[in-house]
Amino acid sequence: METQAFKPELADLKKAAQLIDDGELVAFPTETVYGLGADATNPAAVKKVFEAKGRPADNPLIVTVADPEQVADFAQVSAAAQVLMDHFWPGSLTIILPTKPKHLDDVVTGGLPTAAFRLPDNQATQELIKLAGVPLVGPSANTSGKPSPTTAAHVWHDMDRKIAGIIDDGPTTVGVESTVVDLSVSPATILRTGAVTEEELEQVLDEPVIDVTQPTAVDDAVHPKAPGMKYRHYAPDKPVVMFDPLDAGELAKAVQDSDAIMALDDTLAQLPAGQTQTWSLGKDYQSASEQLFAGLRYFDDRADVQRIYVERLPEIGLGRAYNNRLAKASGNQFFQAD
Repeated sequence: METQAFKPELADLKKAAQLIDDGELVAFPTETVYGLGADATNPAAVKKVFEAKGRPADNPLIVTVADPEQVADFAQVSAAAQVLMDHFWPGSLTIILPTKPKHLDDVVTGGLPTAAFRLPDNQATQELIKLAGVPLVGPSANTSGKPSPTTAAHVWHDMDRKIAGIIDDGPTTVGVESTVVDLSVSPATILRTGAVTEEELEQVLDEPVIDVTQPTAVDDAVHPKAPGMKYRHYAPDKPVVMFDPLDAGELAKAVQDSDAIMALDDTLAQLPAGQTQTWSLGKDYQSASEQLFAGLRYFDDRADVQRIYVERLPEIGLGRAYNNRLAKASGNQFFQAD
């Protein structure tokens, strides 16, 4: 199929919404990563998402909505959920809630009595959903397991001729997927880290929140409740190795001509100029999260790069989400200084 390019303007959004209504797939922008949209109420359309991504069928999908009221059509909205929606939506928080019977197909929920909902902070996507008149499933618009797309070009790389359209609204601003919090259990439990932190959730809910995120995979016999829990994610084909910035000097001695290094500017400044290929992660947690997937994708496509070293950050705020994605991309491989 020919993949159409759309701009975030009304005329193009109407065309994209019509494709959604026709049961086709359209990639859409958010502040985190680009999503792959299909009518969440159309099981046949949703199945195309799994086919396009090569995604395991037991991995549940996030339901992307245009407003908080749309969630109530499909799920039981608790007082805690309403508080979080009021405070963090639109934004980088996905909320798992018990579903209303027979309102969402098993292909969306992974056969679970729960579903995940999010309202992204992107006006074009909000308008797309309103025009389509239905919520969209919204997994990342990439080949399953690979680094998530933070630009439309990344989507074209993975999805050209696999989907009907791509809405290009420029680079994403957060760069890592949303925080996923499970409100179908008590206490509230974080299943995936993101820009919304455990401390922020506890402050708004005024009660403890559990963070159970781990860089290791869920057992094969377990049905994951959120994307990114069970299978290998965010990984390029080439090996990725984490390193501590304190070991930058030792790393500089160990790298080969075929290696690449991704790091914050202060760390890159410690490396001899021109010694190896580098990718700047910027100056802080925010820029590092924005640039992580883009850098991994760039070096994965370079024939002259065989291994990618990436700086690990302190476990503070957004650094937790960054480190979570990096640990999965590297399979927990860490550079060991002599």
